[in-house]
Amino acid sequence: MAGVRIGKAAVFSHREYESLAEFRYQLELFLRRRRDAARAEGLQAQQYELLLAISGLPSSKQPTIKEISAQLQLQHHTVVELADRLQKQKLLTRQRSPEDKRVVLLQVTATGRAALDRIVRYSLSHLRNEAPALIQSLRRILDKRS
Repeated sequence: MAGVRIGKAAVFSHREYESLAEFRYQLELFLRRRRDAARAEGLQAQQYELLLAISGLPSSKQPTIKEISAQLQLQHHTVVELADRLQKQKLLTRQRSPEDKRVVLLQVTATGRAALDRIVRYSLSHLRNEAPALIQSLRRILDKRS
């Protein structure tokens, strides 16, 4: 794990392992449903995540390849490749920044927004059912009495 420092070995209880495993399981269920919804729209999971990152980017940030790479925790070249594919599918465009012509901004097209909206609608409707188990598993990890 490059760049990650792991401290000294500690003794953890079975309950702590169980809680962490349950949280990982609940999180994976959540992510799996989003990947399935993306595939139903003809998108790879990372393509959906890129469209979501652009659309959900705080207004204080610009949707550049560098910024989206940071948001998705992906390498620059990976985001370039994803953007290329989305552009070929007419789900994304690249435009020069009006303030700085050297800066290229990513923008979701109307077609891309429609696909993203369908996935988000699905996600939000299912999240209402999924959230309690996900929150409960996270609370078990955070509960100091475990």
